[in-house]
Amino acid sequence: MAKVTPVSAILILLLPVVVAVFLYQLDRFDPAPYPEQELTQKEPPLFVPKRNSHMLRGSEKIGYGQLPAPEDIAYDAKTGAIYTGCEDGWVNRVVLNASAGDPVVENWVNTGGRPLGIVHGLHGEVMVADADKGLLNISRDGVIELLTDEAEGVKFKLTDAVDIGPDGKLYFTDASYKYSFREYFLDLLEGRPMADSWLMIHLQKKQKSWRRCKKYYIQGPRKGTADTFIEDLPGLPDNIRYDGDGHYWIALSTEANLWKLLQRYPFVRKVIVIVERYIGRPNTEKNGGLIAIDLDGKPTAHYYDRDMFLVSSGVKIGEHLYCGSIVFPYITRLNVSQYPATPAA
Repeated sequence: MAKVTPVSAILILLLPVVVAVFLYQLDRFDPAPYPEQELTQKEPPLFVPKRNSHMLRGSEKIGYGQLPAPEDIAYDAKTGAIYTGCEDGWVNRVVLNASAGDPVVENWVNTGGRPLGIVHGLHGEVMVADADKGLLNISRDGVIELLTDEAEGVKFKLTDAVDIGPDGKLYFTDASYKYSFREYFLDLLEGRPMADSWLMIHLQKKQKSWRRCKKYYIQGPRKGTADTFIEDLPGLPDNIRYDGDGHYWIALSTEANLWKLLQRYPFVRKVIVIVERYIGRPNTEKNGGLIAIDLDGKPTAHYYDRDMFLVSSGVKIGEHLYCGSIVFPYITRLNVSQYPATPAA
């Protein structure tokens, strides 16, 4: 066996360091420091009076294997069907039954892109925010019409949410002009304003990396202004849905603990990006779920689970919560009468 000389040992130890420094300097990803005032949010996070920290216990998997990454959920009360957009391009129609084992899943329309936000129109049509295609209108007969894919000459990069007002006016978002949906993780880690991300149920705005939602007024004396609806959320917010019964349901993709660290250190954010590119993305997300907020911006209940992550949407329909995700091949359903959130200690 060849003897390792001191020089060889030093070179063996130094080589990984040299390679790491080289990759770090070469990589063009340039994360920005966060504003100091955003790093001084109060601790601990928002207190929620009722919690269910084991949401997956008793939960059901709707359309398992037939709904790859159902990002958003829209409920049609007239037909009792759920519409959701999946990563294979299909907008699926799901007819719900009492048992999770026998839902009717129909591949309704394929957009040819990545359908994300979805909402029902006033005349039976479905509006889709497609990350790749732009804002789409799908008629009751399944005919796709492109409404727009640019604004003021700038092409949309990540059309991600849509809602419709009582007057038929559409509100939608393009979450980034730089990164695509498949690169959303870079958008979060870079820490630069790429676009406002408005989740349009009653015009509530999410600021994901800052764990807050804002409210924008579209009429009345405060028209055109915004204020904070809720902040210091216990996770990173995604889609917001109103249940028609006095509560907004905000999807929390993951808990905030690691993100608080990443916000403080741009160096660490860049290292994570390099690791993802050359080795693979570490799975650090956990404790995703839904949080219920009343009309005054006060939290009322938090449903989550250690094994839930990248939860992207949620809505309460009757006695059930339904959760979408950008990774799981099904919609998660929980009966909140049987498995309620209970008073927190």
